[in-house]
Amino acid sequence: MTKEKAQARREHLARMRAEQQRKERRTAFLMWGAGGLVIVLLVGLVAFYMVSERATTSLDSVISAKYAGSQHTQTKVTYKENPPLGGEHHPSWQNCGIYDQPINNENAVHSMEHGAVWITYRPDLPKAELDRLKELASKDYMLLSPYPGLSAKVVASSWNKQLKLDSAEDPRLPKFITKYKNGPDTPELGASCSGAVGTTTAEAPIPETAPSAAPDQSGAPATDAPATHTPAPSATPAP
Repeated sequence: MTKEKAQARREHLARMRAEQQRKERRTAFLMWGAGGLVIVLLVGLVAFYMVSERATTSLDSVISAKYAGSQHTQTKVTYKENPPLGGEHHPSWQNCGIYDQPINNENAVHSMEHGAVWITYRPDLPKAELDRLKELASKDYMLLSPYPGLSAKVVASSWNKQLKLDSAEDPRLPKFITKYKNGPDTPELGASCSGAVGTTTAEAPIPETAPSAAPDQSGAPATDAPATHTPAPSATPAP
């Protein structure tokens, strides 16, 4: 083999090696690029899920108030919020349970003072959604009743807290119950939610004389007084 042929062969081999190296670098770049893209997509999906999850389960929409407990009155109360989430209330609390007729605000507020969550709903709520509410309200320290004129399809209330919802299937509802049933704002934590009023508004009317527009923040605490009769609600109350 002449020197020219040997040189040509070496140059050809060098070009082949260079081309192979370029192919390897391109393949590595594509692999790393694809891997990086997958990682970016995964991070994006996780972030999107977290943002969406927070948007659907956040309790940032909860309304808060600052009502003091133990403000008892024997007459009807004109509440600032409807349904109320605190304030003056009847000396007798509403037995926790499921009711198919409206109940007195004043008795229900007293139940919330004891730690109950009161779920109210529009009377025309679809049966499937009502069944979901009944399932949630079958636990202890829960009240469920229809509420004519409700501003939202479903409203969950506890003492000083309230959440308005467009559906009984809203994932925020069970989260609200978990957080605020017997929650930190409960004035009489551990007090009973049975053994008092088990009737509806029609059966146990409260006098409408001298309604109060706002809770009396200076009144002295009154002693809880259960009703003299305890008929059962339309559904068996939670224990």
